[in-house]
Amino acid sequence: MSVAVLSRIGELLVADKIITQTQLQQTLAYQKVHGGRLASCLVALNFVSEQTVALALARHYGVPSIDLNTAEVDVAAIKLVSQDIARKHLAVPIGVKGSVLTVAIADPNNLAALDELRFLTGHSVKVVVAPYSQIQSSIETLYAAPQNEEIEKLTEELTGGDSSNVEVVEGEQEELDIHDLERASNDSSITRLVNLILMEAVKRGASDAHVEPFEDELRIRYRVDGELEVAFSPPVSAKNAVISRLKVMAKLDISEKRRPQDGRIKIRCRDDGKTKELDFRVSTLPTLFGEKVVMRLLDKDNLSLELSKLGFETESLQKFEKAIRRPFGIILVTGPTGSGKTNTLYSAISQINVPNTNIMTAEDPVEFVLPGINQTQIHEQIGSTFATTLRAFLRQDPDVILVGEIRDGETSAIAVKAALTGHLVLSTLHTNDAPSAISRLMDMGVEPFLLSTSINLIAAQRLVRRICVACKEQIQVPQQTLHDIGFTDEEIQTVKIYRGAGCPICHKSGYKGRLGLFEVMEITNDLKQMIAAGKTATELKAAAIEGGMITLRRSGLIKIKNGLTTLDEVLAETVR
Repeated sequence: MSVAVLSRIGELLVADKIITQTQLQQTLAYQKVHGGRLASCLVALNFVSEQTVALALARHYGVPSIDLNTAEVDVAAIKLVSQDIARKHLAVPIGVKGSVLTVAIADPNNLAALDELRFLTGHSVKVVVAPYSQIQSSIETLYAAPQNEEIEKLTEELTGGDSSNVEVVEGEQEELDIHDLERASNDSSITRLVNLILMEAVKRGASDAHVEPFEDELRIRYRVDGELEVAFSPPVSAKNAVISRLKVMAKLDISEKRRPQDGRIKIRCRDDGKTKELDFRVSTLPTLFGEKVVMRLLDKDNLSLELSKLGFETESLQKFEKAIRRPFGIILVTGPTGSGKTNTLYSAISQINVPNTNIMTAEDPVEFVLPGINQTQIHEQIGSTFATTLRAFLRQDPDVILVGEIRDGETSAIAVKAALTGHLVLSTLHTNDAPSAISRLMDMGVEPFLLSTSINLIAAQRLVRRICVACKEQIQVPQQTLHDIGFTDEEIQTVKIYRGAGCPICHKSGYKGRLGLFEVMEITNDLKQMIAAGKTATELKAAAIEGGMITLRRSGLIKIKNGLTTLDEVLAETVR
């Protein structure tokens, strides 16, 4: 209601002898303290009912009043006015006949609202008055119905009528200030839609689920085997409710939309008749048309802790297993984000996890809980960094230390010190190949002679997609192409190249699952001398290859020869 009308309501009610002047003064005093509309304050003090206020306004302005709880509403009228406009002006379109649109409104003197409705709909507007709370309730109900029908139809299509049961294990529902969002996020259709989004991630074997709001679209995408694919698009009107529901489940502040937030959703669900618990690491980011939500699926069933199943070649695996069983020194795993470094490190420490070994990890974040291993979460905002945690580890009598990532000179210096004082240290770096890790550590300020005596092994890795075995087929490739990518003349005569044709099992992609390509550089005595002498990464690589190191490209060619992956995958992830 306009301010002018708000001030006149009290005068109208006094003039009609519905309230007294004393009651009006008491209500104005109450309003100064508690805020809100004058009519709401009158109702709160039990001086008058909302229906009485509506009838008084109807009489004063000479328009009909209506009870929206019993009135019939024409769906065609609802389609003429958007939900945002209805909320903005507290006006519900309830009927349309010819060029006349009938609108129930709380303030019949809101001329700006009437003008906008005429302009947007192209209809003349007939006004009826209804109580404020009835209009609010009607907007929620009438505009939710078409949206819910779309959502129900979508979930029916995607699940075949079987709405998977998902239970939030750690997602307490708290009292929130944003009442509209809370009500919408708890709507049964929204709950089912969010459950569907989570379950589809599980069924597709996705590593990440993306919920992306745009101006005219709400898009759901999944990252499957490293590739993003569009899954479906729920009604755009549901975007705020869907995002709010996810934030409630992740224990985030739904009233905060201006800054990124991080949380975690833990659910218990049924998949193929089995009950399993899953973790989703949730990240929200404000965008132009709402908050984007990305959820990393942490499924223990997909965590392979057997080194032999990761993709190591036999000779590379032997070198890696020999290094992790040494009593001291540094083992580094390098590669870009999402290349499987954490999985490799988890597999390594699982191999040496025995009761007489004290293994401690510093991670950001802790992705999986490993029994028998002391895992620590990094909290940089309170000063708990990799460097400070690693320094504290040295006072905890460790045998093996895993540092999630060496990011700076301080962390690298402490890691080298730990390795030189009798500890086995495992960590990661972001470099393109194994020899480049030496240059990277030198850039951080570590002296070459310290590196030469502390590092045992460096493994670079990439992930490539496996060919789907259900639709695997042989293809012909020109010999020159095979020669150009690195196959020898002898190999070209016998090698068979495969691809996935695409089938329902792999969602027409031709791929199902992933495996690693590994470049394992064991630091031999010759390499130690070269590192101490400050040789370049190129010189180190040449010497390592001469000593029998399998490069990332060569590891990929071996996987192609074995019919495990395709030329395109290896070319996309490696260089000669």
